[in-house]
Amino acid sequence: MLDEPHIHKDNYLQADVTVLAPSREEALALLARTGDWNVEELQRLVPEIIPLDAPRIVISHVDGR
Repeated sequence: MLDEPHIHKDNYLQADVTVLAPSREEALALLARTGDWNVEELQRLVPEIIPLDAPRIVISHVDGR
């Protein structure tokens, strides 16, 4: 059995979340308030911190190729 974090309350094949917040702590607090995300499991992941000082692609997802 894999020891991957189960980040969403529901069963899923793929779950992604992108949060715009001034800090990791505030992003986790926001996710906790929704009641849909397992914050304890999300804390096991190392987030990609994206500075907002220049234009950039934040999310690009293609499924089914």
